[in-house]
Amino acid sequence: MNVISKRGLSLLLKGKSPDVAEEVSCWFKTAAAAHWGSVQDVRLSFPDADQVGEALVCNTRGNRYRLIATAFYPARTICLKALLTHKEYDREEWKKWA
Repeated sequence: MNVISKRGLSLLLKGKSPDVAEEVSCWFKTAAAAHWGSVQDVRLSFPDADQVGEALVCNTRGNRYRLIATAFYPARTICLKALLTHKEYDREEWKKWA
């Protein structure tokens, strides 16, 4: 998959704890090497991934963070959108742009 973008990932990680940075970097590497055609394929790598409308939501750091992206499966492209704490995610403000 073409994950857009490494620079965007760095911006999402700004101000987050170092433990989440390592896990999200592993997510990025796994996604970049993947050949996902649907959310079912994503779940083979990340079992708790969900598709919420156009947003692909992956839990990280033991469900403490949510990585939100938009996946365009036919084009093999994922655009990173947000890295939210569980509390930020639960406010559901992200659904306005997802």
